[in-house]
Amino acid sequence: MLKSKIQSLERISSSLSVVFKILKSRNIATTTGSSSSNGVPKEKVDCVVIGAGVVGLAVARELTLKGREVLVLESASTFGTGISSRNSEVIHAGIYYPPNSLKAILCVRGRELLYKYCSEHNIPHNQIGKLIVATGSSEIPKLHNLMNNGIKNGVGGLVMMEGSDATRMEPELRCLKALLSPVSGIVDTHSLMLSLLGEAENHGTTFSYNTTVIGGHIEENRLSLHISETKHLENWNGKFPLQPEMVLIPKLVVNSAGLSAPVLAKRFDGLRSAVIPPAYYARGCYFTLSNTTICPFKHLIYPLPEDGGIGVHVTLDLNGQVKFGPNVEWIDGIDDVSSFLNKFDYSVCTNRAKLFYPLIRKYYPNLKDGSLDPGYAGIRPKLSGPRQSPVDFVIQGFVRTYIWVTMC
Repeated sequence: MLKSKIQSLERISSSLSVVFKILKSRNIATTTGSSSSNGVPKEKVDCVVIGAGVVGLAVARELTLKGREVLVLESASTFGTGISSRNSEVIHAGIYYPPNSLKAILCVRGRELLYKYCSEHNIPHNQIGKLIVATGSSEIPKLHNLMNNGIKNGVGGLVMMEGSDATRMEPELRCLKALLSPVSGIVDTHSLMLSLLGEAENHGTTFSYNTTVIGGHIEENRLSLHISETKHLENWNGKFPLQPEMVLIPKLVVNSAGLSAPVLAKRFDGLRSAVIPPAYYARGCYFTLSNTTICPFKHLIYPLPEDGGIGVHVTLDLNGQVKFGPNVEWIDGIDDVSSFLNKFDYSVCTNRAKLFYPLIRKYYPNLKDGSLDPGYAGIRPKLSGPRQSPVDFVIQGFVRTYIWVTMC
């Protein structure tokens, strides 16, 4: 099954002209019989999903299963190259978020649906559980608050443990108290995305890679999307405005463009800027544990949350590799085209390890010098910045223009 999905993926062309021949053969696109003032062709389509990360793939799958004709536009050469492939691969329980918030409701419900989907589609995953630890006496009240919050959110099975009980469960762990979340787990995100893509494609979704939405405009209460092949952006010198090679006029647009979602929304002419939330970027590095043949932990190990994140934690992947991270490094945004091309700095400097050792040794004191190797980095898009209170998810829908903007 995996081989057939990869083969079907390889058959998809990135050429706009070829893509729209496919669309018309499937009656997905209809020529408007007109072109823009500069001769750019226009096409009417049913649904356009911008971005082929895990959110875009899941949305495309759901829409196509409901009978809609779906076109997914992805600026990269394949799916899931951004946030979806640069994270901890953790299935969260729903402990951290304010009760009745979208984050809490969707995390709890999403966890249940994700475990169900993974089981039904043979996606590699493991409900290994998580320990959130208090390593100092001042952290114990905060840990109790987390437990109460999780209970309010409907997270089942939470258990407050003494440090000695946690150490019996995890001999390498040192803490005063620990909160056990048995419903937390890990998932192979690449396999998950392959499955979502395969289902979407098998039900008629068309994928166009190397295809970038560079902006749009609202005309007659419909959003027209400006489309360009990615290779033309890579050669853009910035001296002239970006020009589309095609204009799409969808009935429904879902903006799930990840890190570039707010940047793109600002380029939709006619969309009120007041409805576009501010964007902040938190860069995080991961280091892997080397020089060990035996995994020191069986559960996920988390410290208490910090500003902008949930702490440098222990993550296990399904191959048994141990990862520590991410930290929080607030970074500035980049120019629009670089954002579309995902040209963020993902390098991991070896010297950053010296910041990780003291954080990890608070709960894993036996961590040896020289045992951390640079892993990878990811960037989290946020609606709140440094030292600001976290805010809830924003999922916006605009009447008749049908623009959905999804942001974390």
